[in-house]
Amino acid sequence: MAERQIRIFGDPVLKTVSDPVKPGDRAVRGLIDDLLDSVKVPGRAGVAACQIGVNLRAFSYNVDGEVGYIINPVVVETRGELELVEEGCLSVPGFFFPRLRYPFARVEGIDLDGNVIELQGEGLMAQALQHEADHLDGKLYVDGLDKETRREAMRQIRESDWF
Repeated sequence: MAERQIRIFGDPVLKTVSDPVKPGDRAVRGLIDDLLDSVKVPGRAGVAACQIGVNLRAFSYNVDGEVGYIINPVVVETRGELELVEEGCLSVPGFFFPRLRYPFARVEGIDLDGNVIELQGEGLMAQALQHEADHLDGKLYVDGLDKETRREAMRQIRESDWF
C-alpha cells in the first residue's frame, strides 16, 4: 500500500485508547500493509496504528532486520529490573529522553488470519514492544518519564519548531 504520515504530539488520536480489531475484518489488511510500509523507513523500530491516524489496536515493528506486525497485542510478561534507557518516538520528533523499561517483554495477539502469535525479546525489541503497546493505550513515552525529566521534556517540546 503506502508509507503513511506520522501523527505528531498534540494530535488527539495519540492520546486515545485504541479499539480492538475484530478478527477477520478485511479492511484491516490495508492498515497492516500501510503499517509495514511505514515501519520500513530507516531508523524506525515500530509504528502503532494511532501514529498513522487509525484508532485500532495494531502495530508493526522493525528490529534487527525482523519486520512484522501484531493485532490486538497484550503485554503478557515483562521481566528483569527496570532499566533507564534512552527513548525517542516518531510522534515526538528529534527528542530522546531517559525512560524506565523492562529488559524483557512478551506480547500476545493475532495475525490477519486470526491465528494467535507471540512476540518477545530483550533490549531494543523489549523496548519497542512496551513502547508500541503504550501507544495503543493512548500513552506517549514522555508520559512515563520521571517528574523532573518530563517537565524538561515538555519545555523542549513546546519550544520545538514543529510544535
